[in-house]
Amino acid sequence: MKDGLIKILLLTDFSSGYSRDVLRGVVRYAQKKKGWAFYRLPLHFKMIYGSQEIVRWAKKWKVDAIIAQINDIDLKVLQSLGIPIIVQNYTDRLAGVCNLTGDYVGTGRMAADYLIGLGYKDFAYYGINDTVWSRERYEGYAERLDEKGFPPPHAYFEKGKGNESGIAPNFDSIGKWLRNLPENTAVFACDDYHALYLAETCQIHDIPVPDRIAILGVDNDELLCNISTPKLSSIVIDAENGGYRTAQVLDKLITENIKKTVNITVPPIQVITRESTQKYVIQEKYVKIAVDYIKEHYADDISVNTILDLVPISRRVFEKRFKENTGESIYRFIVKYRIEKFSMLLLSSDDPIEDLAVSCGFSDFKNISRCFMKYKGVTPSEFRKRKGE
Repeated sequence: MKDGLIKILLLTDFSSGYSRDVLRGVVRYAQKKKGWAFYRLPLHFKMIYGSQEIVRWAKKWKVDAIIAQINDIDLKVLQSLGIPIIVQNYTDRLAGVCNLTGDYVGTGRMAADYLIGLGYKDFAYYGINDTVWSRERYEGYAERLDEKGFPPPHAYFEKGKGNESGIAPNFDSIGKWLRNLPENTAVFACDDYHALYLAETCQIHDIPVPDRIAILGVDNDELLCNISTPKLSSIVIDAENGGYRTAQVLDKLITENIKKTVNITVPPIQVITRESTQKYVIQEKYVKIAVDYIKEHYADDISVNTILDLVPISRRVFEKRFKENTGESIYRFIVKYRIEKFSMLLLSSDDPIEDLAVSCGFSDFKNISRCFMKYKGVTPSEFRKRKGE
C-alpha cells in the first residue's frame, strides 16, 4: 500500500451473475472507504501466458491483494507475492489462503424444503462432480430429503468445472435421463446454467415444465432465469454482501498486516419462484382446494378456520391429509407462504417494512418481526440490509 491507495488485482469470472454480484459488493465497500483501485486480468490470461505472467503484472501494478477464481492456477506461484489472496473456490476449498466459499449444504437443504413444500414426492439432482459447490449442494439436498423420509434423489452428474465455456451438455443423454424420471419429479440443478440446460433439453424433447418436470436453479441470475422458457425459479445467494465482507476482510488484512487466513461464507437467502416450479403436486382434491385458496387470498384475513370451512370433512381428518400432502400444518403453511411473499417484497420494494407486512396479511408488526426471525434467522430490516439497502 503506497500513499494510502489500496490496489486490488481481480482475477475472476465477469460473465456469471454470482461473480458480478460479488464484485458489486467489493466495489460498494471500496466506494464507501475511498482510496481503492482495481486492476483486472481475465481468467483465460493464465491459459495463454501462464501463472508467472500473472505474478509479473501483479508486481508491475504493485497490487496489495488478489481476489481470484482459481481454476488450474498454480497457487504457490501467487503466494510467492506475499500478499493476501482471497479465492472464490470451485474445485475445493484451499489451504493457505482466504476462501470465499458458501453454505452449499444449506443451499441444498433449502432446495429440498422448498420442493417438498410444493407437494413433490419424487426428486432429482443435476450437477457436476468436479466442484465443491455442486457436490455439497447435492449432499445437503439428499440429506434433507432423507430426514423428511424420502429416498435419495435421482442424480445426473456432468464432468467439468461448471463454467459455460467448459461444458458441452449432451442434450440426448440428459433428455433420456429426464424421460426416465417418474411423472411429477422436482429437479434441483446445481446452478442456473445447468437449470437452463435442463429447460432447453425439455424443450428439445417435448417434456412439459412444470407439468411433468419442475426445475429449480441457484444464483438467481436474472438474465439466465428470464431467457429460459419457462422462466426459472432459483435460490438467491447473498453474493453481494459476500463481496462486501470480502473487501472488509482484505482491508483489515492489508492495513493491519495480518497474515492469518479467514474464510468468508456466503449463505442462501431464499427461493424466487418463477414458472418452472409454479405447480403444487397435490393428489388430495380438498387439500388442493385449500392450497389454491391460500395462494390467492394470503393477503386477506384468513385463518385455519377459514380453510376448514372450505372442505366437507372433519377437522382432524383434513388436518392429517393436509400435512401428509404439504409437509406442514395448515397454520404453518399459511405463515410460511406469507413470509415468502413478504421477503420477496423486502428485496424488490423500497416501501416501509410495516406497509409490506400488512400487504402480505400480517396485522401485528411486532409479531411479524418475531415470526420472520423464526423462519429466516434475521429481522425484516436485517434481511433487507443484506442486499445493500
